[in-house]
Amino acid sequence: MPNSNRLGEYLRARRELVQPEDVGLPPGGRRRVHGLRREELALLAGISSDYYMRLEQGRDLHPSDQVLDALAKVLQLSPDATAHLHELAHPVGRRELAGSVDDVPPSLLRLINNWTTTPAYVQDKLLNILASNPIAVELSPHYFAGTNLLREVFLDPSQKTFRPEWDLITTNGVAALRAQVGSNLDDPDLVALVDELSAGSDRFRELWNRHDIVARISGVNRFDHPDVGHLDLHAEKLQINGPEGLTLCIFHADPGTPSAEGLARLTARLINTLTH
Repeated sequence: MPNSNRLGEYLRARRELVQPEDVGLPPGGRRRVHGLRREELALLAGISSDYYMRLEQGRDLHPSDQVLDALAKVLQLSPDATAHLHELAHPVGRRELAGSVDDVPPSLLRLINNWTTTPAYVQDKLLNILASNPIAVELSPHYFAGTNLLREVFLDPSQKTFRPEWDLITTNGVAALRAQVGSNLDDPDLVALVDELSAGSDRFRELWNRHDIVARISGVNRFDHPDVGHLDLHAEKLQINGPEGLTLCIFHADPGTPSAEGLARLTARLINTLTH
C-alpha cells in the first residue's frame, strides 16, 4: 500500500464518484471514465487541465490552499474530507497509530469499570480496543480488550446477524479509519491491517478504495443480541486525555425503553456470573 502519490490517489478516487449531473453538467452520451473527466473537474475548479493532471499524477505535490478548496467544492467534500485533502497535500508528520493498554489513564480504567450498566471501551486510531468494562464484553465478546473492531466486523460472519445495520456500520467504520490515520498511510500496523482485511473481505476492499472520510460518528447503534433481543443504544465517542488518538466509546439506552431493560438483564446476568 505505501504510495508517494496519496494526494493524486485521493483526487482520482473522489473524482470518479461525482457524476456530471451532480455539478450541473449534462450527463451526455457515452463516457469512457467513471464520474467526472479530469478536464471537467479542472474547469469547474478554475485551474488548467494540465495543472490538474500534474496533481493527480503526482508531478506537483504542493498545491495552494485556494486550489485545494476549489477542488473540494467541486468534489462536494464534507468539512472532514476537505481537512483530509489538505493534510494529504501538507502532511503534518508521522504519528503513532497503534496504542496499548498502558496508554489508558488508570483513573479512566477505574471509572469505566465502575459502570455496571453502561458498556464502555477505549480504542486507538486503528480501532483496536485497548480496554473495556465487563458489561461491554457482556454486550459482545468483540468488545474484549485486544480485538480490532474492523477485523471483527468484516471477517466474522456472525456480525451480519448481530448488527442489523451492517452495511452502514462497515461504511462508517472504514471512513472513520481513514479519518483517524490521515496521511500516515505507510504506518506498518495500518499496512498490515489493510492488507489482511483486503485479502479477507471484498466489502472492505471496495470501501477502502472509495477514500470516504468521516471524522467522528455518534448516533444510535442497533444490535440483535442472541440473549436479550434487539437493542437501540446511543453511542458516544469522546476524545480522552493522554496519548493522542485515544477515544472513549460509551453505549447507553433511553430510560424506560426495551433497550434499557435489555441492558439491565445483561447486567443481572453479569452479576450472577461474578457471584457464582
